[in-house]
Amino acid sequence: MATIYEVSKLAGVSLATVSRVMNNSSRVSPKTRQKVLAAMQKLDYHPNTIAQSLASKRSNSVGVLVSELHGPIFGSLVSGIEEELTRAGKFSIFAVGHSDGEKEKDGINFLISRNCDALIFHLEASSDEFLLAQKNSALPFVIVNRLVSGLEENCISLNNVKGGIEATRFLLKQGHRDIAYISGPLHWGDAGQRLAGHKTALAEFGIPFDPNIMVEGDYLVQSGYVAMKQLFGRKAKFTAVICANDEMAVGAMDAIREQGLSMPEDISLVGFDNVRWAPFLSPKLTTVNNPVNEMGRMAARWVLKNVYGINDRPIQTFFEPEIVVRESAGARV
Repeated sequence: MATIYEVSKLAGVSLATVSRVMNNSSRVSPKTRQKVLAAMQKLDYHPNTIAQSLASKRSNSVGVLVSELHGPIFGSLVSGIEEELTRAGKFSIFAVGHSDGEKEKDGINFLISRNCDALIFHLEASSDEFLLAQKNSALPFVIVNRLVSGLEENCISLNNVKGGIEATRFLLKQGHRDIAYISGPLHWGDAGQRLAGHKTALAEFGIPFDPNIMVEGDYLVQSGYVAMKQLFGRKAKFTAVICANDEMAVGAMDAIREQGLSMPEDISLVGFDNVRWAPFLSPKLTTVNNPVNEMGRMAARWVLKNVYGINDRPIQTFFEPEIVVRESAGARV
């Protein structure tokens, strides 16, 4: 079995340089890093991660607490985090909070007990006050998809209000004036912000918000279907509908078809998130892009920079959503 000394000799560098390469230090030039990696590959050298952890007093693992694991959004988020950490030789430990305050706290305590070096949070139920109270804890943390006042430097967030504005503004510019809205659970921050953006855009065009054409869903496909059925049952007048995420838009599509209506000829439909299968629906879904995979990567890079001193890639902390126009929404007929 090859040793670090053999790697050092073959690469023609010091032991300290080999160690820096193994720890992804930014203090090594790309040319030297490549020499060391080539020597490691030639010798089939694999670092002893346990020994590294003992020497550095770090576990080289990062705890990740998310609301759920099902669905395209969380899968994309977790994938971005894991890929970025793996690239840097770090490991991920996952826990799920199920949008429940006590379960989120249990998840945090579990990850702390696993000796994680840092935490990445996607929390829905925990209050801003609770998160602020963690500011002075010994364990560094970064929050995804949420901007907490007083913790701005620890947040990777999306401008959800603007996303709501863009979705509604697009339909208004297409001539629609009666726009139904299917929201996410309003105790979730992003759902409330998207609805606030919807109301803002309506106000820009001098249109009052009509609660009779708004239904609260839970971000799952079935709730989009049920909410759309409710809207039809109210005999309310609307020519377009916005769903606060793409999963609910899929359910809404089914309900619209059951009513014998077509999109966008009879009803225009807009989603939110731009999940990977949105372009493959029929009709292809017009939606708001939510770069959640990239946000996950940024959260991982935040940890790599602030905890491990690895600062070789740029970090973006605030994202602006854009409307992605496809087939499901068009001009009012």
